[in-house]
Amino acid sequence: MIYKSYLIEENFESLSKSNLILFYGENEGLKDDFKKIIRLDSKNYEIVNLMQEDLLNNEDSFLNKIFNYSLFDKQKVFLINNTNDKILPIIEKIEKKNDQKIFLFSNILDKKSKLRNYFEKSKSAAVVPCYADTILSLKKIISKKLKNFNNLTLQNINIIIDNCSLNRTKLYNELNKILIFFENKKIDTNKLKLLLNEEENDDFNYLKDEALSGNKFNTNKLISNTILEKDKSIFYISLINQRLLKLNEINHLKNENHNIESAINNLNPPIFWKDKPIFLNQAKKWNLKKINKILNKTYNIELILKSNPIINGSILIKSLLLELCVTANS
Repeated sequence: MIYKSYLIEENFESLSKSNLILFYGENEGLKDDFKKIIRLDSKNYEIVNLMQEDLLNNEDSFLNKIFNYSLFDKQKVFLINNTNDKILPIIEKIEKKNDQKIFLFSNILDKKSKLRNYFEKSKSAAVVPCYADTILSLKKIISKKLKNFNNLTLQNINIIIDNCSLNRTKLYNELNKILIFFENKKIDTNKLKLLLNEEENDDFNYLKDEALSGNKFNTNKLISNTILEKDKSIFYISLINQRLLKLNEINHLKNENHNIESAINNLNPPIFWKDKPIFLNQAKKWNLKKINKILNKTYNIELILKSNPIINGSILIKSLLLELCVTANS
């Protein structure tokens, strides 16, 4: 049975009658949103994250979890990622016998896909196509996320949309910047344009990542070449803190008997695939002691900047980046 994605966003409960649900399509941001909803709705369940490749290599173990669980066990919810036609034989085995929730996530599936056709024709399973966002759908997200902000004009909304290329995942990144930067909840159009300058922000993120990775040569070179705006010092600190908090989360997950790779895969929201190698390298260098040390440092710098607006924040940020690099290697 086919469901419209926008209707499922408004009422996820409409899928409650189905235990097998397939989300497919190019809209990675929308699929991530559905994963968040699933996790929120499944707080009393054990969430089992699987990749199709791992499942296929351990089919008997998976089927045992589906068919032979005890009533005394905590009920499970399965999220199976990167699915395609190869998983169909397993789905056919379990559809009529399964009473646990299984969510499948696929990339684009064309009309010839056996998996897609199976779910579309099934009377008990559900399929939700996740097509690319439109300007209208992104406007709704912006209006909802920034509903308490002043000066959320059509011009400012269009500036945000133009900067995210109809990509929901990128839109969320831009909205996070806005939520952090405009603490007074009043949007200034000129500052918004500066904040969303992709090239400049990419430069700082690259610098931040090199410092957190302990790359001395690149860090020193980038500090000399990267322009840091004095008015964005608080924002730069927030970006550093966000990464430190992610690394902090990794350390706690490792303590729950996860290895680093497994811990990264269990992060929510997830790390983008292209950032995983950098993040993995940083996770190996940053323990809780180092993280807490720098978080205290960033907190003190933020207090200084907020209480002394005439201080040149870019100098403090550069000093902080150098300390990050030294600490990563300590």
